[in-house]
Amino acid sequence: MVGLDGAGKTTVLYKLKLGEVVTTIPTVGFNVETVVYKSLSLTVWDVGGQERIRPLWAHYFQNSEALIFLVDSNDRDPHRISEARDELQRLLSDEVLGDIPVLLYVNKQDLPFAAPALKVADELGLNRETFID
Repeated sequence: MVGLDGAGKTTVLYKLKLGEVVTTIPTVGFNVETVVYKSLSLTVWDVGGQERIRPLWAHYFQNSEALIFLVDSNDRDPHRISEARDELQRLLSDEVLGDIPVLLYVNKQDLPFAAPALKVADELGLNRETFID
């Protein structure tokens, strides 16, 4: 699970793991947890999103079966939207990831100025077959 700093990756990870929102600090490095949902067990790596850490993302992709890219839908700064688009496009062209499924997790939809998921997907240049709920 990757995304820009402040997207909410750690909060989402522990909401999935514990069923509750916990207080977090910026991730320097990674968090890894096993999340069980019904009969499915997932090992989820939450990798820090600060600019200086992003070049290390590729080291966590080996043997990945899916990628979750988190976006803060409430961050409407054009520079950050462009930065997220560039990072996502770089990931989508990474040979190590190949054709694994990518989930765009449009986070913070509960905030008053959050952009709708379809708008965020469009801003990120997604043109794959998608399902947005």
